[in-house]
Amino acid sequence: MSVSKTLCRLDAIPDGGATAVEVPSSTGGFSLILLRQGVRVFAYHNECPHAGRRLEWAPGKFLIENGQLICAAHGASFFIESGHCYAGPCRGVGLAAVRVEVIEEEVRLP
Repeated sequence: MSVSKTLCRLDAIPDGGATAVEVPSSTGGFSLILLRQGVRVFAYHNECPHAGRRLEWAPGKFLIENGQLICAAHGASFFIESGHCYAGPCRGVGLAAVRVEVIEEEVRLP
Protein backbone atom coordinates (compact mmCIF):
# COMPACT_ATOMS: atom_id res chain seq x y z
CA MET A 1 0.00 0.00 0.00
CA SER A 2 1.49 3.35 -1.00
CA VAL A 3 1.15 6.48 1.08
CA SER A 4 0.38 9.73 -0.73
CA LYS A 5 2.22 12.93 0.13
CA THR A 6 0.18 16.03 0.92
CA LEU A 7 1.44 19.12 -0.92
CA CYS A 8 -1.05 21.69 0.41
CA ARG A 9 -4.72 22.27 1.15
CA LEU A 10 -6.92 23.02 -1.86
CA ASP A 11 -7.93 26.38 -0.38
CA ALA A 12 -4.25 27.43 -0.28
CA ILE A 13 -4.45 27.81 -4.07
CA PRO A 14 -6.67 30.67 -5.22
CA ASP A 15 -9.38 29.48 -7.62
CA GLY A 16 -8.15 30.49 -11.08
CA GLY A 17 -4.68 31.06 -9.65
CA ALA A 18 -1.51 29.22 -8.75
CA THR A 19 1.00 28.58 -6.02
CA ALA A 20 4.40 26.91 -5.78
CA VAL A 21 5.36 24.08 -3.44
CA GLU A 22 8.74 22.55 -2.78
CA VAL A 23 8.93 18.78 -2.93
CA PRO A 24 11.88 17.20 -1.12
CA SER A 25 13.58 14.22 -2.73
CA SER A 26 16.72 12.16 -2.35
CA THR A 27 18.30 14.19 -5.17
CA GLY A 28 17.68 17.59 -3.58
CA GLY A 29 14.04 18.23 -4.40
CA PHE A 30 12.18 20.33 -6.92
CA SER A 31 9.54 23.04 -7.19
CA LEU A 32 6.03 22.38 -8.47
CA ILE A 33 3.51 24.90 -9.70
CA LEU A 34 -0.06 24.01 -8.72
CA LEU A 35 -2.80 25.65 -10.81
CA ARG A 36 -6.39 25.49 -9.61
CA GLN A 37 -9.61 25.59 -11.61
CA GLY A 38 -12.47 24.93 -9.20
CA VAL A 39 -11.81 21.53 -7.63
CA ARG A 40 -9.34 20.54 -10.38
CA VAL A 41 -5.61 21.03 -9.82
CA PHE A 42 -2.94 20.80 -12.51
CA ALA A 43 0.69 20.34 -11.48
CA TYR A 44 3.87 20.99 -13.47
CA HIS A 45 7.56 21.28 -12.69
CA ASN A 46 8.17 24.97 -12.02
CA GLU A 47 10.62 25.30 -14.90
CA CYS A 48 10.15 26.93 -18.29
CA PRO A 49 11.30 24.61 -21.10
CA HIS A 50 12.80 27.60 -22.93
CA ALA A 51 15.59 28.56 -20.54
CA GLY A 52 15.19 26.33 -17.50
CA ARG A 53 14.16 29.24 -15.27
CA ARG A 54 11.30 29.23 -12.80
CA LEU A 55 8.00 30.49 -14.17
CA GLU A 56 7.06 32.91 -11.39
CA TRP A 57 7.79 36.66 -11.22
CA ALA A 58 8.29 36.49 -7.42
CA PRO A 59 8.40 33.45 -5.12
CA GLY A 60 5.04 31.70 -5.48
CA LYS A 61 3.55 34.50 -7.64
CA PHE A 62 2.57 33.65 -11.21
CA LEU A 63 1.24 35.56 -14.20
CA ILE A 64 -2.11 34.14 -15.22
CA GLU A 65 -4.02 35.98 -17.92
CA ASN A 66 -7.21 34.85 -19.68
CA GLY A 67 -6.84 31.46 -18.00
CA GLN A 68 -3.32 30.90 -19.34
CA LEU A 69 0.01 30.70 -17.50
CA ILE A 70 2.72 33.10 -18.72
CA CYS A 71 6.43 32.70 -17.96
CA ALA A 72 7.60 35.86 -16.25
CA ALA A 73 11.10 35.66 -17.76
CA HIS A 74 10.42 35.44 -21.50
CA GLY A 75 6.64 35.53 -21.97
CA ALA A 76 6.06 31.94 -23.06
CA SER A 77 2.34 31.16 -22.70
CA PHE A 78 0.98 27.79 -21.60
CA PHE A 79 -2.45 26.17 -21.56
CA ILE A 80 -3.24 25.31 -17.94
CA GLU A 81 -5.03 22.04 -18.73
CA SER A 82 -2.21 20.55 -20.83
CA GLY A 83 0.95 22.56 -20.08
CA HIS A 84 1.41 22.95 -23.86
CA CYS A 85 3.21 26.16 -24.92
CA TYR A 86 1.17 27.97 -27.57
CA ALA A 87 3.09 31.25 -27.79
CA GLY A 88 6.60 32.53 -27.09
CA PRO A 89 10.10 31.14 -27.36
CA CYS A 90 9.23 27.52 -26.55
CA ARG A 91 6.16 27.19 -28.79
CA GLY A 92 5.28 23.56 -29.42
CA VAL A 93 6.98 22.30 -26.25
CA GLY A 94 5.23 21.73 -22.96
CA LEU A 95 5.71 21.87 -19.25
CA ALA A 96 6.60 18.62 -17.44
CA ALA A 97 3.35 17.43 -15.86
CA VAL A 98 3.13 15.73 -12.48
CA ARG A 99 0.06 13.75 -11.45
CA VAL A 100 -1.70 15.00 -8.34
CA GLU A 101 -4.96 14.10 -6.61
CA VAL A 102 -7.41 16.15 -4.56
CA ILE A 103 -8.56 14.06 -1.61
CA GLU A 104 -10.46 15.44 1.38
CA GLU A 105 -9.62 19.03 0.35
CA GLU A 106 -5.89 18.25 0.16
CA VAL A 107 -3.69 18.27 -2.94
CA ARG A 108 -1.53 15.16 -2.87
CA LEU A 109 1.07 13.29 -4.84
CA PRO A 110 -0.27 9.75 -5.35
